[in-house]
Amino acid sequence: MTTSPPTWAPATPEQHAGDPRALSFVQAYPVRPVPTDRDVDTRPICLSPSAGLEELWQAVVPETRTRANDLHLPIATAYAARLCDAYPQADRELVLVATVLHDTGWAHVDESRIISEGFRGDWRKAAIRFEHEAEGCNVARRVLPGLGYDEAFIARVCEIIDGHDTRHVAFSLEDALVRDADRLWRFDRAGIAMSTTWFSMDPALYVDRLESEIVPELITGAAHRMARADLDRSRGLLRTETIR
Repeated sequence: MTTSPPTWAPATPEQHAGDPRALSFVQAYPVRPVPTDRDVDTRPICLSPSAGLEELWQAVVPETRTRANDLHLPIATAYAARLCDAYPQADRELVLVATVLHDTGWAHVDESRIISEGFRGDWRKAAIRFEHEAEGCNVARRVLPGLGYDEAFIARVCEIIDGHDTRHVAFSLEDALVRDADRLWRFDRAGIAMSTTWFSMDPALYVDRLESEIVPELITGAAHRMARADLDRSRGLLRTETIR
């Protein structure tokens, strides 16, 4: 039986569309979704797990134990690596480091509010989402100097983390790739399993919302292709056309 899904508030990119960094990115990459002339790996993400950055992963193990970060962060980072393969002009290390760290701030906010505020109602504008971005920047500033990263690199990482959920335009190609990787995990079966619980949706409704609302938010052509391939696989695996 089909039921009406909860309302997801729309993204509001116009709030930051006039930022000089956003305008610079649009000028550099005027076509949407951003095209690539490289091959795009659309196989299941489990066939190419993320690798490397072991010292960084070890430094944020405590932050992976909240809000399924131990699932979300490695999977999102695997997607980020594929996106970097498709866009080799991007700073690969910046993209991967920022993806590893982007949601570590969830470990430093009131855990009781994560689901009640971060996944209910107008969740895109929930205060706790701004809080977790700020806390994620604090994690980056704490762990990255000891791993040899300089202040300029850390500032670029924090620029990406700060606003990855609450700012709906990208400031750079690297920012766009992190944003797309963060969303792509939702299309994999692991992301669907977790997210349907957070949003209180059944899988059929959830994948419908992915197609109608999240696919249009993807910035790069490679991410669109990955999302479509994952969406088709997940719908077939979960029988969402029948079990709804």
